[in-house]
Amino acid sequence: MDGVLLIDKPAGPTSHDVVARLRGTSRERSIGHTGTLDPRATGLLPLVCGRATRLASLLSGEDKVYEATIRFGWATDTDDADGEPLGPPSNLTPTDTGVADAASAFRGTFDQMPPTHSAKRLGGHKAYDLARSDAPVALRAVPVTVKALEITGRQGDELHLRVTASAGFYVRALARDLGEKLGCGAHLLGLRRTRSGAFDVADALPLAQAERLGRDVAAHVILPAAALPHLPAVQVTPIGLKRAVHGNALGPEHLEGRFVPPHSMGGPVRVLGPDGQLVALAHSRGGSLHPAVVLG
Repeated sequence: MDGVLLIDKPAGPTSHDVVARLRGTSRERSIGHTGTLDPRATGLLPLVCGRATRLASLLSGEDKVYEATIRFGWATDTDDADGEPLGPPSNLTPTDTGVADAASAFRGTFDQMPPTHSAKRLGGHKAYDLARSDAPVALRAVPVTVKALEITGRQGDELHLRVTASAGFYVRALARDLGEKLGCGAHLLGLRRTRSGAFDVADALPLAQAERLGRDVAAHVILPAAALPHLPAVQVTPIGLKRAVHGNALGPEHLEGRFVPPHSMGGPVRVLGPDGQLVALAHSRGGSLHPAVVLG
């Protein structure tokens, strides 16, 4: 069971809960996720299984797409509907024009303060553990990028958005900051992740269905060679395969065909075996490919 398993997470379980449950039903012990999804949130949770766990860091850095519902009127201590209100409800009702103008400030690259109730670590402790114990949470703002922010609808005090953002972006923080900018307070009411990198929630298995499949869920795993389709690929000869699995550099003589690095290439290259399976990820340097992550 080597590859990526796409799960449509329901509201309730944490990302760690999903991993634990599928470890039990699939009997695959080596499973991890590629970035947490809040318990209240639903949608796409890509899991890496078997040898593909070595790809987690690359997959977790991909852009994400969310559909969100923000409620105006009051902020909460967790920035979502599970938290306690930070004050009485506001009597201010922002206009549609005011909302659109305020939302424009959250497109592009800017510094965002993560929620105090988040998985960010401070001195080895998760921020939400410190917040729950009333310990000080001194987080720092981090740069994030919003590539697209579309207002898809509004009903009264509820605003619907579609957001495409870089890894590390918190939609809960967007709700908090938008409410502050409008002067009425706001919190995240609902969230669904619909894309992560090349993966779409339309191709994901509902968690309950994946659990019912047991070991047969392996038939739904995306092979490692197809998990990073945006990366350039080379295929090695049998001799090149032996070198790659031992982490040795690959020259032109170890490749099937000629590899011409893309002009702007700064990332890794997929190294495929003679059978087309992913063997390693390598970096181009000095005319050779140097394996950095070896799957074997």
